[in-house]
Amino acid sequence: MSLQEKSIGFKRELGLLDSTMIVVGSMIGSGIFIVSADIARTVGSSGLLLLVWLITGVITLIGALSYGELASLMPFAGGQYVYIREAYNPLVGFLYGWTLFLVIQTGTIAAVAVAFAKYTGVIIPWFSPSNVLLELAGLKISAAQLLAIVSVVFLTFVNVGGVKEGRFVQNIFTVSKTIALLGLIVLGFIIGSNTDVISANFTDMWSAKQIHLKNGLIDVIEPLAGFAVIAAIGTAMVGSLFSSVAWENITFIAAEVKDPKKVIPWSLFLGTMIVTVLYILANVAYLVVLPLQGDPSANSVAGMGIQFAAEDRVGTAAAHFIFGDVAVAVMAVLIMISTFGCNNGLILAGARVYYAMAKDNLFFKVTGELNSKSVPAKALWIQAIWTSLLCLSGTYGQLLDYVVCTVLIFYILTIAGVFILRKRLPNAERPYKAFGYPYLPALYIFLAASISIILLIYKPDSTWPGLLIVALGIPVYFIWNKFRAKS
Repeated sequence: MSLQEKSIGFKRELGLLDSTMIVVGSMIGSGIFIVSADIARTVGSSGLLLLVWLITGVITLIGALSYGELASLMPFAGGQYVYIREAYNPLVGFLYGWTLFLVIQTGTIAAVAVAFAKYTGVIIPWFSPSNVLLELAGLKISAAQLLAIVSVVFLTFVNVGGVKEGRFVQNIFTVSKTIALLGLIVLGFIIGSNTDVISANFTDMWSAKQIHLKNGLIDVIEPLAGFAVIAAIGTAMVGSLFSSVAWENITFIAAEVKDPKKVIPWSLFLGTMIVTVLYILANVAYLVVLPLQGDPSANSVAGMGIQFAAEDRVGTAAAHFIFGDVAVAVMAVLIMISTFGCNNGLILAGARVYYAMAKDNLFFKVTGELNSKSVPAKALWIQAIWTSLLCLSGTYGQLLDYVVCTVLIFYILTIAGVFILRKRLPNAERPYKAFGYPYLPALYIFLAASISIILLIYKPDSTWPGLLIVALGIPVYFIWNKFRAKS
């Protein structure tokens, strides 16, 4: 599929509101309610906790604004895959699509689906992960895994029915969870704020100290200074970055957006800005309700603090001071809504990449076909099957850990593509140009590369395997092309 070729057969059904809801809905899952605990243990101060989220938000916004230029230049199905292919070559494009299908998109869908099932288990205990229904050859299948698969299959079925149906579900659930999260923030400031907690958290905001655990208890509290602070911030950003990814999913479905050259850049800006503001406000709300520092052996919510909230459920711990004993149920429902809506956007968008790859003869041919509703139904079902296998295997969480650095590398390659395509196609129509070019895109590349290097050095066990997954795609690419040539 050449740069000039437009995707045909798709229906342009999505406006600015729909596109923005896909950006917001795909980004907000369960992370904002959980990952601040690990960040707090890693950096040890309220100022650095907020700084981690602020840096994440700035990086996300710069990235989204840079992607806007590529979206206006190439408003085709497949989005980021197309950008990488055109900026580099089909091999690099394939490596992105290969990793997206194998781990990034499907692994994220599986993790979010299991989170949905896990929190459903809070309301309906039968769906608890501990309720093992079947054990076969050492593989345990729980009620939570079964519900996760059912949710994936149901949302796939909805999206096979057409982009209108997917849009309806996305808008309803995204609006619901955005209002609910905003309500939690406002109530935290009005009802849950505690002057003693505020004083404790904001009196000494920048004293960095990292907590090392042993058998679930505090082993060492390490004061941080100099480069150690920078390293701590970089490693702490794993959680905040993964809570802020998937905004690029709107580029995957560019062929179904009305006036995509204008709508997609605007939706990227509005969506990432909304989520960034919500995330920072949510963490400020946590800090006015809960003490940052805590003790894992404490027997109260306040005693455990943000650092040791039960099962890292910081959102639930904060809600406890607002809603009392029903906080667990309230937060469970909120996270169920959040994860269900998040997965709808991920499922809807991911299949469009496999469609674009199939058009380049780099994926199964059937995934390049549209059904009577003008959606790639077979691509959606193949995605659902692989995602379900990941749900059953229980390895999705580990796989996602592996690709933290890989996701950043593909972001870097894509934004570097802005520079490459400016030189290669200087006269191409660009209704929108990257804000702050060349300085802000260059800043993004520098920051993302710095974080990647920090992760490769300080978290080798969860980063180098991701690069191996990408590298495995190289022989697969050549074997695939050889097989295709013969057939």
